[in-house]
Amino acid sequence: MATATAETSRSTAKAATGPHGAAELPSVVVTSYNLEVRDDDGFVGDKASRGAFIEHLDTLRSHLKRNGADPLKGKTAEISKKELDALIKDGDAKEAALVLSAVEGFAQSLAFVIRRFARLKSWAEIERIVVGGGFRESRVGELAIARAAIILRTEGRDLDLVPISHHPDEAGLVGNAHLAPKWIFEAYDSLVAVDIGGSNIRAGIVELRQKKAPDLSKARVWKSELWRHADEEPSRDEAIKRLGKMLREQIANAEKEGLRVAPFIGVGCPGLIQPDGAIDRGAQNLPGNWESSRFNLVDSIRALVPEIGEHETEVVMHNDAVIQGLSEMPAMQDVDNWAVLTIGTGLGNASYHNRAKAKGKGRD
Repeated sequence: MATATAETSRSTAKAATGPHGAAELPSVVVTSYNLEVRDDDGFVGDKASRGAFIEHLDTLRSHLKRNGADPLKGKTAEISKKELDALIKDGDAKEAALVLSAVEGFAQSLAFVIRRFARLKSWAEIERIVVGGGFRESRVGELAIARAAIILRTEGRDLDLVPISHHPDEAGLVGNAHLAPKWIFEAYDSLVAVDIGGSNIRAGIVELRQKKAPDLSKARVWKSELWRHADEEPSRDEAIKRLGKMLREQIANAEKEGLRVAPFIGVGCPGLIQPDGAIDRGAQNLPGNWESSRFNLVDSIRALVPEIGEHETEVVMHNDAVIQGLSEMPAMQDVDNWAVLTIGTGLGNASYHNRAKAKGKGRD
């Protein structure tokens, strides 16, 4: 088994300086992210992606089709999460049982992946795992997470497995508030956030709402725009240009409504993020080549939005799974070591160690 982490990547890269992809954050230490664990079948994380669930369901259907007993119609990959949820709730017994069987198979795979991650030094002392990503927002995803938690508990593992509390689409934006420097919270009530994924790009305004909760537990997305770039297959430059337009519109709308928008943009992006904002690897699902030595996403964003409110824009970027996990940080203060898994096109991952001493187990 071989692993590749953010730390090993940095050690072999050319020296670079900058705040991006940092391990030392204001409230936590990011002990690992973008771990790539392999076995004889390839990347272990692929066993717990949304595609893996589709494979579980498709395999079951293939067995049933041999004697004409498949209760579902159409291609498995074209069945939406809403349709799967409806089959569990309102489908006949055979349809519901088939989907639940796929949930069981996927839960076993998710538990297997967690066991493998638990062998790694950065995950050895993990007490709680937050599960996010688009798959989590479905009832099917929630059941798979709950079933995997039961599997691990019955094995005697003292490990909590919980769904992320924010909507997955919002978690990838809200988490950026935990990247922001201290001065932002003293003068502004909102900031700009970007979540870049293999299928979608989302840009929005995060309201900090510090009067309601200084720990940012009440931070929320004020408004956002989603662009599904996978449907249009743009070039990299076209995607960046579209992102710049989205950002400028979001900022203008927020300022028009009276929000005090900080001159700060937090960015979540797949891959290993270098200190200077370059992407080492892991961005292969994005449109075009985002890992080129001649391309820097941070510089591109800063060029498109050089100022916010007459102040020079500061841009900070980190791995998208790291940021999605950070959205849950206020609820993780009762443990020392925790992690996030994001189930989507692939399986994102990150682990954290809280700087503040934990007060005791159990969630509020």
